[in-house]
Amino acid sequence: MFHLTPRRGFALGALACAGLLGFGYFLQYARGLEPCPLCVLQRLAFLVTGVACLLGAVLGPGRLGTRLLAGLALLAATLGAGVAGRQVWLQSLPADQVPACGPGLDYMLETFPLSKTLTMVLRGSGECAENAWQFLGLGIAAWALVWFVLLGAWVGHLLLRPGMNPDRTSP
Repeated sequence: MFHLTPRRGFALGALACAGLLGFGYFLQYARGLEPCPLCVLQRLAFLVTGVACLLGAVLGPGRLGTRLLAGLALLAATLGAGVAGRQVWLQSLPADQVPACGPGLDYMLETFPLSKTLTMVLRGSGECAENAWQFLGLGIAAWALVWFVLLGAWVGHLLLRPGMNPDRTSP
């Protein structure tokens, strides 16, 4: 029987994030779908979530380490869900209410302070409202939102599950 240890749980989270990032790069390089600035932020959130899970899987941290890494992964997944939710909302706007296309992320990072760049990116732009790919009726941003919620629930489960945390005892 498969026993879910914190290390295995973190490993599954890391594998999911690696698969999601790999699929994003496949869509970019094999299918020619360039990521918008909000997509780049979502990739960053998947990366941070995945690295936190990978560290948890490789290091097998104790009680404090498990809490810190699961907390970091949960924070990254929550922020990623917020960004993905914003993009889903932008994609649902009528065409006349979609923000105008703005400069690229590279240009914004080179030209503006980080705080202004983040503000501009989170406002979204016309390119963030495009829905160029769908699977089962959901676009990339909607799938990212689904996966962020699943990953957040997963690492939250790792954090709170009895037997996963040395401070808690099994019933």
